[in-house]
Amino acid sequence: MVWPPFPLAGFVGSFLLAFPALFSIINPPGGAIIFAQVLQHRTQAERRWLAGKVAVFSAIVLLASLWAGAYVLNFFGISLGALRLAGGLVVASRAWVMLQAPEENEARKEQQAQPARLSTSSAFYPLTMPLTTGPGTISVAISLSSERPHFGHGIILFMAGLSAAALAIAMLIWISYRYADRVLAVLGRGGARVTSRLVAFLLLCIGVQIMVNGVEDLASSFLAANH
Repeated sequence: MVWPPFPLAGFVGSFLLAFPALFSIINPPGGAIIFAQVLQHRTQAERRWLAGKVAVFSAIVLLASLWAGAYVLNFFGISLGALRLAGGLVVASRAWVMLQAPEENEARKEQQAQPARLSTSSAFYPLTMPLTTGPGTISVAISLSSERPHFGHGIILFMAGLSAAALAIAMLIWISYRYADRVLAVLGRGGARVTSRLVAFLLLCIGVQIMVNGVEDLASSFLAANH
């Protein structure tokens, strides 16, 4: 018996597009180092509980941005080409800042993640936002969702791939934060900064590619309107 082929190309392609982009902007190992330092006076049980909460909240933020972000912008009359061009520009500029000065980015996140007194409610603010999934992450997620097909069943597979990537990233956040002490011991600040530069360059390439797709969309629309 021959089973009909399942159209996985859209799913796999969107997963491979979204996973490195989200990993680059979130950088779970780097965030785990800050997480460990901010919560160094908490018990191991409390840190693990907060790690799980942060992972769940991060998944919610990512999924909401992926599924609703582009549609909200489209509601205001922003074309897909303009969305891709602007989103790619945001992603590329964000990556450039990360590439030039990962130390400043790390210090800023650490400062934002240290309120006067941490409580269980801090699992969302500031540990999830802005420490883990800040405005840059939301911009990347919206830009990724703008790459969806214009119509057809491919949209479902494409968004399913993005969602799977978001859930995989949330799982990595949970693992990295749960074992933040071990991550800190293995990488250290120097290793985290090297990793940040490597993933920032990858994110820069992804941002440029999204911009190219946006320019192609705008050019196609312009040519179609003049024929």
